[in-house]
Parts: sequence; C-alpha cells; structure tokens
Amino acid sequence: MPGLGTSFGRGGATTAQQDLVNADAILIMGSSMAEQHPVGFRFVVEARERGATVIHVDPRFTRTSAMADIWVPLRPGTDIVFLGALIHYVLEHGREFREYVAHYTNAGTILREDVALPDDLDGLFSGWDSERRRYDPGTWLYRGAPRGGRRDSAQDPSAGGHGKDRGGEAADLGDFGRDQSLQHPRCVFQVLKRHFERYTPEMVERICGVPQAQFRRVAEAFCAASGPERTGAICYAVGWTQHSVGVQIIRTAAILQLLLGNIGRPGGGILALRGHASIQGSTDIPTLYDILPGYLPMPFFGVDASSLSAYNRAHTERTGWWANFPRYSASLLKAYYGEHATIQNDFGFDWLPRVTGDHSHLQYWLDMMDGRMEGLFVMGQNPAVGAPHAGLERKALARLKWLVVRDLVESETASFWHDSPEIARGELRTEDIETEVFFFPAAGHAEKEGTFTNTQRLLQWREKAVEAPGDARSELWFIYHLGRRLRARAAGDPRPRNAGLRALWWDYRIEGPHAEPVAEQVLQEINGWRVADRHLLGGFTELKDDGSTACGCWIYSGVCPREGENRANGRTPRGPYGHGWGFAWPADRRILYNRASAAPDGKPWSDRKKLVWWDTATRRWTGLDVPDFVSDKAPDYSGDPGETGDRALPGDAPFIMHEDGLGWLWVPSGLKDGPLPTHYEPLESPVANLLYAQSTNPAADPKLRPDNPYARSPDPEYPFVLTTYRLTEHHTAGGMTRTLSHLAELQPELFCEVSPDLAELTGLIHGGWATIATPRARIAARVLVTTRIPTLQVNGRTVHQVGLPYHWGYRGLVKGDVVNDLLPISQEPNVRIMESKALVCRIEPRRADSR
Repeated sequence: MPGLGTSFGRGGATTAQQDLVNADAILIMGSSMAEQHPVGFRFVVEARERGATVIHVDPRFTRTSAMADIWVPLRPGTDIVFLGALIHYVLEHGREFREYVAHYTNAGTILREDVALPDDLDGLFSGWDSERRRYDPGTWLYRGAPRGGRRDSAQDPSAGGHGKDRGGEAADLGDFGRDQSLQHPRCVFQVLKRHFERYTPEMVERICGVPQAQFRRVAEAFCAASGPERTGAICYAVGWTQHSVGVQIIRTAAILQLLLGNIGRPGGGILALRGHASIQGSTDIPTLYDILPGYLPMPFFGVDASSLSAYNRAHTERTGWWANFPRYSASLLKAYYGEHATIQNDFGFDWLPRVTGDHSHLQYWLDMMDGRMEGLFVMGQNPAVGAPHAGLERKALARLKWLVVRDLVESETASFWHDSPEIARGELRTEDIETEVFFFPAAGHAEKEGTFTNTQRLLQWREKAVEAPGDARSELWFIYHLGRRLRARAAGDPRPRNAGLRALWWDYRIEGPHAEPVAEQVLQEINGWRVADRHLLGGFTELKDDGSTACGCWIYSGVCPREGENRANGRTPRGPYGHGWGFAWPADRRILYNRASAAPDGKPWSDRKKLVWWDTATRRWTGLDVPDFVSDKAPDYSGDPGETGDRALPGDAPFIMHEDGLGWLWVPSGLKDGPLPTHYEPLESPVANLLYAQSTNPAADPKLRPDNPYARSPDPEYPFVLTTYRLTEHHTAGGMTRTLSHLAELQPELFCEVSPDLAELTGLIHGGWATIATPRARIAARVLVTTRIPTLQVNGRTVHQVGLPYHWGYRGLVKGDVVNDLLPISQEPNVRIMESKALVCRIEPRRADSR
C-alpha cells in the first residue's frame, strides 16, 4: 500500500481495530464497514457510545450509514476532491496541530526551485514525459538534491509501487534542513496551501454533488478531533483502492491525518480494512510479482539486477531504518538457498528471477489473450467471475495449454470450457478449446493449520479443527510436494536454468498419513534463525548481512523468538491493545509510529491521549504499547550527521523508516503519479474535469485495445454512473457462498440499485428486470428502486447512479449474470489495480440474455 508506505514509511494499517474506541471522530470512506468488517465495526459502535462522531461518506446508504451520525453521499471517483477540501479547510482555518506538524512532518522542508504544480501546468506536475507517458520525478526532490540523482530503478516503467521504493526513488532526496516557522514560500506547508487552494466547499458541491453546508458539517466535526486532547481515525477499504487514482486517494487521507496530528496516537491513524483473512499477509509475504517478502523490491532486469551489491546500493538508504537493507536481503537469500548461498556467489542472488516487464495479474490476462502464456495456476481465486472484464478473461483461458485450479468447489474458472456464457452464445466451442484443465480439491481454512495476517498486521495462528475430506489438501501440502517433485526433476537436469531450483532449501518436516509439512516450521523459517545452530532469532535487529542469519520475512521476525514459543498462537490478551493475543508486525507494535503520541520532549501530549513516553528515571521509552522507536534514544538526542541508519536521526523523529524521520506531506520519491494528490476524473466519467484540462490520471494505463473498449467521457450512449460493491451475505466471486443454502436463501438473486428518479426516467419497475450495458458487455439484473442510492446534482446537471453487487455467476445454488463482465481491464500506475468503483453505463427496462 504505497499510499501509506510513502506517507509514513510502511505499507500497513497504522492502528488496530480495538483502538477505534479511543477516537473522538471516525471517518469511514471507501467502505461499508458494518457490512464487510462487522467484527471490527463493533469498536466503531463502542466509540460512538463513548461520544465519538461517526461519519460515513459513500455513494450508497448502507448499514454503515444507518449507524453513523453523519452520512454524506458523493459521486463515485471524487474522493480526492472531498478529502482535498478537508485539507483546505484545515489550512484555511488554522486547524492543523501546529506543533505536531512542525516537528514530525516535512512541512518545513524546502523544495527545489524548478518544481511545478498542476495549477501551473493545467493538471500535470513538472517532469511529465508525454511520449513515454511517465514522470521524471527529479524536480520533486528537496532543495539541494543533485540534478540527475535519481536511481535507475525509476527509469523502468514496469517497476510497480509495492516495494519500498518502486516508482521513482532518489539516490539523494536533498537537504533535510527545515523552516520550522513554515513560512518559506517553497516549504512543503506553503506549497500544500497553494495546491489545495482550489479544493473549496463550492468545488465539492460542483464536482462531488455534496451540498456545501453538509460538507462544512463534516469538516467541522472531523477537524475538531485534533490537538493534544482529541484524535480522529479514518477507515477505508477497496472503495478507495480500486480507482485509477487509488493510491493518491489514500495519500490525501494521510496528509489530512498528519496535519491533524492523528498518526501514531490513540484513537487516530488510518485503518486499511482488508477483505480477506490474510490479504495483509499476501502482500507481506507476497503473491505479487514486483516484491519479495518484507517489501523488498524484486530485482528488475537491466535496472538493479547485475549483482547483490548493485541491488543493495539501489535500495539502501544512508539514514533511517532502511540502512539495514543488506541485512534483510542477505538473510532472505539464506532462507531460500541455505548452505548453497555463500558470500562467494552473492548468496545466490543470481538465482532470483528478474522482472522483465509488467507481469501483474491484469497484464497477464492480456498476455494470455495474445498467446504469450502457456499455463496458469489459480488458487483461492475465481477470475472467471471475480475479475475485471471477466468475459475477456474467460476467452483468454481458452488459449492456454494447461490450467490448474485448486478450490473447494468446481468454480466457474474450472468449468469455463463447457458452461461459460461464451459457450452458450457460441463464441467458444468446447471441442475447439485445447486447454487441459487440472482440478484439485482444496482444504478449507478449518481443515489446515497455519497463520492469517489480518487487517491490523496481526498474525494469528489457527489450528486444524477437522481433517480435510477425501483428496482435499492444503495449499502448503500442494506447494511443498510440487516443489519437491520439481527439485527432483531439476536434479537430473544440469542446465544452468535449473541451478536455483537445485540449490533451494526445501527440507521441511512432514507428518501424518498425507505427509503434510509442519506449518510451524515454516513460520520458524519466516521468523529467522542463526545459520550455525538453527537458534531462533528474537527479532529483526539480530539479522546480519554476512550470511550468518536466515530469515524468510524480516518484518515477521520475533513471532517465534525461541523454540516452543509461537507468539501468533498467543491467547492471553493483556492491556488495552491486546498484547499477548497474536503477534503484530513489527515487534508486536499495535500502533505504528507511536513515538508521535508524545511531544518532542518525550512527554505525552496529554494524559487522556497518552500511549508511549520517555521515562526519565530509566532513560527508556515505555508505555501502553511496544515503542516504535529505539528504546534508549533520548528525546533530546540531536542525531549525528556523521552516522548512518537510525543513529543519524534525532530523538524527535517518529517516522523511522524515512530517511529524514518525518511523515511526508509531500512525497519526494516513490510514486509514479505525483508528489501530491490531484483530482482526476475516472477513466470513464459522465463529466469533464472541472479543475484541470488534464481529465484523467496521465500515468494510469487504460490498456486500450479493440477487445477492451471504453466509453467516451462524457458519452451520451452511457450517461449513468456505475459502481460495484459487496454484500454481507456473499463473499467476493461467490464460490464459497452461492453453494451454501442458508446464504443463497438470504441473497438469492442479482439486483441493481437505482433511485426513484432514475426509475421514472428510464421506465424501470421495482422487482422487474433491467439490462445494464457498458462498452464491454451487457447483463441482466432485478431492479431495486431505493432512495439508498440518491440522485446527485453535479455542476448544474443531474447525475444518476446504478449500484451492482458482483457476487453472482453461472454455477452454484443461485445464479446470475457476471457483473465484472462490465468492467474494463485498467491499471493504476503504482500498484496496477483496476478501476471498478466509478464507471459509466446505460440501463434499460428489459431483460437481455447475456448468455
């Protein structure tokens, strides 16, 4: 999550769900938390009962809206305008937590003279290359940064933003000196003021469709949750991420929270709500193509991949905690290759794959469609229903040579070759499809042991409740035995391409009648050990760069600090943050950046909002959480410019992952689409951009091609806004829920939500049928006429919205058309996620057969 990572230093939720009870205001946007995260939402309810103001900003009135004090409907895709106007409100009325901002953020840092903002360039930042359609971020650096000092990794357009510095990292950010008065015309604080000057309540009304009085009510309520005695929290989910400006939406929230002094403090923070039990874990120990465990960047061919020393040089900072990068990379390679990883062979660095281009999830469907991919493993996913432009993806599956699907049921992905809509329409014929499909039954989560890493970075161990039936096996079993067989094949094949596979450490203990690998041993490998004697490490501070330690994911180190202790399996919570229940990375810190909960002198900002503080008697940091700071670094430590790493940072620099130790209001390096958030319209929009001539995010990739068409913006053929969402009763693509009778009964049929105004305009009848069409496809759904999805007034015109849940498919107890057929394949520039929350469509009062 580079929106959080570039702002604060780590791409994880800054707070814990339990801490929401300490908030004085909670802003929920991009999420219906009550429906999608009901267990965590109970803390929101408790906070409200304690007096907190709960604000829900969402296009639809949901169960979350019903529990909120304030509900604000806005047009999908305009979140940056709304949040930017909150920033403008803070700055215009002097509502920032001034002492926090001056000491703990880069507000006072002076920028280069040659930087230009969107107001100067009508929607673009300086450095835009229109031919290559990407930014050179050199002008975004601090004063004194050398010209041309940008790292080579920024030159590669395929470099994603998941790693610590993919997107434009600089070899030297420039001068960290600051104007503490925040008056210099080129200091970040003054630049921020100028940039958000146009984000006014009037502009919110014109662009978002939110009346000015309603916006001001929200602004006053949330901005009041600031200062020594008060804090406010922000919660978001995929309603923010699945946009062509998704990372920058989250960046806007980060700026707001830094200005209000709400990061690192009780009842503050930004909670990234993750929709699955281990989505956080799948980015920590990634299933993504561009990062290694612990957010280490994958080496990119021709960029940082020539040697381990070149790779380390490209990603090691002189100051801040990333000065330890070589320890993490060497220890990871030792975990991979064991005794075969030596100093002489760069610890096996040459065996790591190199990224040669865009190998992201969305791009490989286009590669598949174009015949550039032969095989695919699908595990825990159902792209034939759950992915954008699902119709194209089903056709792409027909061009594979082989497909492996592991699932609890025969999903639409496994059966595409004989019962898809394309088969029914005659676009594909079973006898013409050469894809060989291997379908493996998978164990459910109660049928295997291991860890989940949840929304708040919390590792929780789960025990096996029952044996899996029949031939169903766990993912760990499948991957282990697949790897064992591949290594056996490689052992007899001396070609250099197999050297890494032959060297791989793969000696996990197995147990039981099915030779199941011991999951706890895998967790111990992730934790790390001393190579000489396999002594488990107590934490990442013990890692070395000389090959003497092995660690599968440095941020998880400490979860198994000694033999017989698995902190993820802890079940004795203590204190207000539940220490002893599970293990939160890093080092069991529940609130990240919690040094900021104390004033620069180390004393709590207030007794009501105390969290960690400097104990003058013991000369150590102490408090209610594990300090996210070097425990014996005194508040008055000035930092040593001659030192490297953390010792170069002063004792009042809470954001220790950043080179300057500060929270970044301005991101000088690390993002592909600008150092500040800027409003762009969605890739398909019913209106033009009222702020700039540049209508859409210039760095976004719409993947324009004949089989992935778009509407014009605006387009009279597709005049209505389309947004998709999830229901409580069904889970993602529906494979786990449409097959269960009780859940199928609760939500038996696909429906679309429309307002009474839209129903009257188009002739739609409540309970009747509607056809919804985009340039990609058309589907049919039952009509739900409701005031829950209101009509909006946007710049003097009426904008109607259509809401669609996306859980249905053509298998299971209840069936329906595939809503994701309507979406295009597109990519946000930093993390390559699709835009699914703000599109355009047309709707008609009839039932069209999509099959």
